[in-house]
Amino acid sequence: MGNEFDRVIPRSGTSSFKYDGRMKFFGTNDVLPLWVADMDFAVPAAVRDALVARAAHPIYGYTVYPESLYEALTGWLQTRHAWPVKREWIVWCPGVVPALHASIYAFTQPDDAVIVQPPVYAPFLAAPKTVGRRLLPNPLKLEDSRYCFDLENFERCAIEGARLLLLCSPHTPVGRVWQPDELQALLEICERHDITVVSDEIHADLLYPGKHHTPLARLNDGTVKIITAVAPSKTFNIPGLWLSALIVPDEKDRTAIEKAFGTLHIGAANPFSIVACEAAYREGAPWLDDLLDYLEATYKLVRTFLQQHLPLIKLIESEGTYLLWLDCRAMGLNDKQLKQFFVQQAGVGLSPGIIFGEQGSGFMRMNIAAPRSVIAEALEKIAGAERLRK
Repeated sequence: MGNEFDRVIPRSGTSSFKYDGRMKFFGTNDVLPLWVADMDFAVPAAVRDALVARAAHPIYGYTVYPESLYEALTGWLQTRHAWPVKREWIVWCPGVVPALHASIYAFTQPDDAVIVQPPVYAPFLAAPKTVGRRLLPNPLKLEDSRYCFDLENFERCAIEGARLLLLCSPHTPVGRVWQPDELQALLEICERHDITVVSDEIHADLLYPGKHHTPLARLNDGTVKIITAVAPSKTFNIPGLWLSALIVPDEKDRTAIEKAFGTLHIGAANPFSIVACEAAYREGAPWLDDLLDYLEATYKLVRTFLQQHLPLIKLIESEGTYLLWLDCRAMGLNDKQLKQFFVQQAGVGLSPGIIFGEQGSGFMRMNIAAPRSVIAEALEKIAGAERLRK
C-alpha cells in the first residue's frame, strides 16, 4: 500500500475545505495545505466500492440505520479496543461537534460550568460559550516535553461548580494517548464531584507503535456518567460524509441526549455515510494497518529533519493522531509573525497553535497525512525560509 499512499491526488476544485478554503484562511492559495484534519489519501477500496454500489441505485430517500451498521461498529470496538458495547447503547449523530453541543444541553444547566483542557481542539473551547455555560479551563501541563493532566487544578475546577468534562482522548493537538492510570485518576475526581464526561475518542485508531488506546468507559464501574464519541471519519478519511456515534450505556442519559438532538433538530441518516461507515469497519482494517506504517515513517522523517535542519522548531513527541505539535517559541516570533512566516515566507499552511487556546501560543499544528513527497517539500520550504530569516 506504500505506493498508494505516495500517490498525489489533486483536490483543488473539489470543494475541499482544506484546499479550496486556503484563500479564506491564509489570504492566498499559494501554500501547501497541511492544516485541516483530513488526509490526502484515497479511502479504502471497500469504501469506494460500497459508495459506487449504493449510488447505482437511483433513489436516495430518507434512510434508517440498519442493524448491520450497529454490528459493524460493535465488532470493530470489540476487535480493535477490547470494548464490548451493546447495540442499545449506540446513538448515531452527524459528528462530534454537534454531539458536544447536544451533551452540554442535556447534562448541564445555565449556571453550571464545563471543564476543557487546552490546548485542545477549538470547538471544545467554543461549545460551552455557545450554549451559554461557563467555561472552566484546566490547562494541560507541559513537563519534560510531555503533556499531562493537572489533577490538582482539575479538582479545583470541580469544586467551582463544574458538571461536565469535555475530554479529548487521544488528545489533539498535542498527540497524547492517555494511559489507564491517568484516566483512572481523572475518573476518581469525576466520581467525587458528580461530573459527567463526554470523551471524544475519534482518533483512537490512529496510534504509533507501542501505544494502546484505553476507552475511558472501559475503566468505569458505572459510578460516572460517560458519553463516548466514536467515528470512522478520521480513521478512514471520510469526515465529509458526516456520521459519528455516541456510546451511552445509561438509558436515562440516552433519552436526555436524544431529546437534546431533537431540540437542536439534529438527526436523519445519510444513505452514503451509512454504507461507507459499515464497509470501513467491516473491511478497512488492512488498509488502516498499512496507513499506520506509512504515518510512522513520515513521522520519523519529520522528526529527523527538524533535528538536523530546523533546531529552533521542537517536535513534541506524538503518541497518536496524524497531527504534529510543533514548539516554535525559540524562533522569537509572536503568533501573528509566526503565521506570516509559515504562509508568506515558507508557503506552507499550518494551523496556528493559538486557535487551540492561549496555551498554544508559539506553537503550530502540522498535518502529516499526505504523500511523503509533499511533507518533504514542505519541510524544505520551511528550512529555506528559515535560512533567509537569519
